[in-house]
Amino acid sequence: MQRRWRFLLAMTALGAGCGSGGGQPPAREFDGKQALQYVVQQVAFGPRVPGTPGHAAMLRWLDSMARTRADTVQIQTWWYHNAAGDSVQMSNVLAQFNPHATQRVLYFAHWDTRPRADRDSVNRNTPIPGADDGGSGVAILLGVADALKAKPPEPDLGVDLLFVDGEDYGEFGPPPVDVLVGSTYYAQHPLVSGKPLFAVLWDMVGHKNLQIPIEQYSQVAAPDVVDKVWNIADAMGYGHIFVRNSGGAISDDHSPMIDAGIRAIDVIDINFPYWHTTQDTPDKESAQSLEAVGNVAVAVIRRARN
Repeated sequence: MQRRWRFLLAMTALGAGCGSGGGQPPAREFDGKQALQYVVQQVAFGPRVPGTPGHAAMLRWLDSMARTRADTVQIQTWWYHNAAGDSVQMSNVLAQFNPHATQRVLYFAHWDTRPRADRDSVNRNTPIPGADDGGSGVAILLGVADALKAKPPEPDLGVDLLFVDGEDYGEFGPPPVDVLVGSTYYAQHPLVSGKPLFAVLWDMVGHKNLQIPIEQYSQVAAPDVVDKVWNIADAMGYGHIFVRNSGGAISDDHSPMIDAGIRAIDVIDINFPYWHTTQDTPDKESAQSLEAVGNVAVAVIRRARN
């Protein structure tokens, strides 16, 4: 993902955040320690760059993990032709709960890792481990799947967990080249008919000292969804993590979804000192951060139509 600032978006006011109202706060259903182990396992595969052994091993593991939790799983595979004229196979993984429900919520995260540590002062051509940038979002989706397996969503509410490939494959530019590949492909070739009630991208949400501001493309595209997520976070005691500052405008996997008419937002803390470096390793991650974000993610599903 990459920051992109625009005057129009900078002038867009943030929602005031009216709070979540009275009543009991949502239950906490997410296991942060288990989610941290999911991060560790992903990094153990090595770099998950399309076309590498680590990428293939990760896909097999992700497919297996999804099938033991969700009601149905689909693998969406295609050949991507990059700017250099080469072809590489990429795959999205879609895990569904209540696949026949017409009202649905879409959660997504990228499972690939960056082939070049372009922000590293020494190892700029080395692939990144991707504990936070890639690993944390996948861990959130898998932890949500654990919670939904233990306590399924309402029968008439469907949940789609989409693991997208090729987010970090190329360069963000400008102009962007060979990035946001899986989300763009899915937006153009959706596996689910109709649009979800809303969609949430989870990216870089597991590191220590986590503070997630409001991403500005999200605020423009779906301000009510931003309010829902941040209000639920407040109600659960996570207002110090889900802060109501502007995080600027970021090009990320939610962008193709928004372009396709989906009400999508990005939950991301890009202010991570090890972003796009070889130091993006599991020791920088926090079970407490993962648990806070995961609890909010599950609670948003429980209150999707509230």
